[in-house]
Amino acid sequence: MAAAGVTAGVGTALVRRAVWAVLHGERAQPATIHVNFLSSQRMRALNRRTFGRDCSTDVIAFGLAHDGRVIGDVYVCPPAARSFARSSGVALREELVRVIVHGTLHVLGYDHPDHTGSDRSKMWRRQERYVRRVLERP
Repeated sequence: MAAAGVTAGVGTALVRRAVWAVLHGERAQPATIHVNFLSSQRMRALNRRTFGRDCSTDVIAFGLAHDGRVIGDVYVCPPAARSFARSSGVALREELVRVIVHGTLHVLGYDHPDHTGSDRSKMWRRQERYVRRVLERP
């Protein structure tokens, strides 16, 4: 697991702990997951190029299985996470852990409904269990 461009609010150890919690909990080893932090402009360009959506977003993830190994990339946009954290009344650190966990679950093949109902999906409930687990550890 690699974390490129670690940002304020989370360090490499917390990124690793979040990814590891999901991989271990889902029994998804061996795995290689790269977590990358992007500016709003870079995330918007990635979102436009990949999904045709001309806006920034908090997380985009890509995953594949190769020879029994999970390989994936998680792209996190701290400014988008910061905005969502403010509007939701949660700490930036918690929201960054949430999007890292969310992206890791996507790499493993989990999905959720778009927008309406996504916070009631099985993936959301699983995500929130991991977020609590990661944040409870010192």
